[in-house]
Amino acid sequence: MFYRLSGVHHANYVSDSRIFKVPADRNLTVFLFLLGLAAPFIIPSLYLNNYMLPWLIWTAAALGLNLVTGWAGQLHLGYAAVMAVGAYSAIHAARFGVPWEFALVIGGLTSSVIGSLFAFAALRVKGLYLALTTLAMQFVMDWVLNHSPAISGGSHASLQSPTLALLGQEITSDTGYYYVVFGWCVLVTIFMLNLKRTALGRALVAVREKDFAAAILGVNSFYYKILAFATSSFIAGVSGALLVATFYFLASPEQFSVSVSIQVLAMVIVGGLGSIIGSYFGVALILLVPGLVNGLVVAMSNGLGMQVNVETLAHIPNAVYGALIVIILLIEPLGLGKLYGNIRDYLMVWPFDQFKK
Repeated sequence: MFYRLSGVHHANYVSDSRIFKVPADRNLTVFLFLLGLAAPFIIPSLYLNNYMLPWLIWTAAALGLNLVTGWAGQLHLGYAAVMAVGAYSAIHAARFGVPWEFALVIGGLTSSVIGSLFAFAALRVKGLYLALTTLAMQFVMDWVLNHSPAISGGSHASLQSPTLALLGQEITSDTGYYYVVFGWCVLVTIFMLNLKRTALGRALVAVREKDFAAAILGVNSFYYKILAFATSSFIAGVSGALLVATFYFLASPEQFSVSVSIQVLAMVIVGGLGSIIGSYFGVALILLVPGLVNGLVVAMSNGLGMQVNVETLAHIPNAVYGALIVIILLIEPLGLGKLYGNIRDYLMVWPFDQFKK
């Protein structure tokens, strides 16, 4: 069938540590990559700009959070705060005439510095105590953004983003915005795929499972926790800057509130902690399903000739969407990534597994 290991032999460490151990995985990835490149030519601009573009941005951000929460095991409830740091730093740098290529790096590095402060909290506390600490830092950042006109313009104000320009060319089209975000999401995905098979990736997993045991084995948990928070924050900072530059076009404190941190964490949990493809699934579910359910409810009410008031219309999609998340986690507590893995593993032995019954 589609997934088969027939003729594939992993006889050495190099072969066994390949990113794609099954040829079908590689072929499917190449197909999806080519489909992503062709998306602007086959998807209407409305759907490309309102669905595909934010999906890719938030997937890159979710992958960054998955690094520190899913792999390093550090519960982070202040992720939107470091995204805000990157967004505002990049915008201010661009407004001062810094090329956008460097402005994005400045945003990522500034977020890494702030994100490293979260790591120092992780050295003292863990679990729910770490979650409360990062949540407190999120509230501090919210207060700073709302009471610092020099940074954000103040409460209920917004900061206009300069026109995005890369390699000296201004980008103003939906297609251009899409390819910039698509490229960033691909880069983050490649980084995460390679990280899984490196010593750094294994060290992060060791810290997650039992940091004391990892320390006995020579893994410096202090170093790897800081590195995890700094790397995750860099991804968050660049993602936040691109979110403002290509989608919102202006930055406001409400875009990076505590509810956004919880939403990104929900994307990672629903997708599956430590799962790369799960982040894609989780973001799609959290970000896109409410709008699809809303459109379905409107279409059904119009088709049946029913009059649905605005208040009911606002609550039905959220109820259906919440119930869908509960059902998915009841079916597979490890998330959509694990559910996909179960289906994939089943296809690898089907139909031969039927003979043992």
